[in-house]
Amino acid sequence: MALALMEPTNSTAPQNFKPLVGKNYEFKLNQSIQDLLAEIHKETPNFSPFIHIFHELMQAKLDPPLDSIWVYAGLTFRSRNLQKDDILDRVTATKDLFQLVSACSGSCGSSKSIALLAPVVFEVYKVVVELLGKDLVSKRERKAMREVKSLVGVILGYANVCCCKDSSEESIGSNLITPFVDLVRVWMDSDDGIGSFLPLVSGEIHERLSVGGCVDVVYLAGVVLAELFLMELCLKFTAGIAREELEKELKIWTVGSISGFQSFYFFETLIRMLQEEILPVTSLLSSEDEVLLRKVLYDAVILVEYSFLNPERVINVPAEHMKCLAMARLIITHEAVEFFREGGNQMRAISYNNAFSSSRLPSQIIKWVTNQIGLEEKANRSYGSSPKALIR
Repeated sequence: MALALMEPTNSTAPQNFKPLVGKNYEFKLNQSIQDLLAEIHKETPNFSPFIHIFHELMQAKLDPPLDSIWVYAGLTFRSRNLQKDDILDRVTATKDLFQLVSACSGSCGSSKSIALLAPVVFEVYKVVVELLGKDLVSKRERKAMREVKSLVGVILGYANVCCCKDSSEESIGSNLITPFVDLVRVWMDSDDGIGSFLPLVSGEIHERLSVGGCVDVVYLAGVVLAELFLMELCLKFTAGIAREELEKELKIWTVGSISGFQSFYFFETLIRMLQEEILPVTSLLSSEDEVLLRKVLYDAVILVEYSFLNPERVINVPAEHMKCLAMARLIITHEAVEFFREGGNQMRAISYNNAFSSSRLPSQIIKWVTNQIGLEEKANRSYGSSPKALIR
């Protein structure tokens, strides 16, 4: 679906104009989004009036709702007459999109700023997939690959800066106004949905974003970080360096990035993806490279204990979410141990068991389980501290 847009000319304010504050603002935003969604369904939609409407909604608040920036950026970006067969032009357009989104979200909190990167990551992903499918024989294609790698690095740097913002006032519960599935439709040419818009996360994540109405911005930010993180890791496989050196570099970068982001929902998203039989990177990596990436991620999430995941540090995350993550970590540690045992790598399996047993996870899990079923703390002695023992 092509969006033929043009910046509307200024018109005189109607006599029944109401200032965009309070309930008037909420009504105007909701109504405008519904009008836009209705227009999308038409055979020959006219999107011309909507850029001005959503620009006005975005400008009316110091910290505008994510929905208003999302739609404004989408309509503005898609109003460009891109040469779809010119890959370098698409890289340039995606750079412009990133600059637009980051400028519009300058007054927003860290989670909203990161969540708004989802369309940028989507556009970058499409370019990367196309470039990886080429032999890169032309100068323009090679230049496009260099520039898209650089762009991913710049976006990651921006995300890191956002993560360093004071997020003490951010908590789960700051929901989108519009269902996420509807916002995605602003960016899609078809009804492919969330799975196509967020291709680098698992089906479980897609379902969580699809069900239950309006998505939490903090959670969405964690998902977007995970996609950006995986894309950078996949691009590192194109460096052409020796396998052993590549694995070492990937491990260092992965641990550093997880420590830098300090995002509970980003970490949870990684754990959920590791529970899948195959990581959602098959469009970017070979099956052999996917196995290496899984090994790197196993090392990063099992062998390293991150202080930002300590219960006393994660004050804005519901206790139930903490319990679910702990149980998921227990399961993937057990699966990783079995994976390497079956592959004949006993030393790695032992190192995972040792790391788990010496971490805070076993005592946390035992405490939660015993509290739930009403047992005394002395019941600890009936449990082991290895993943297999706790699962039993």
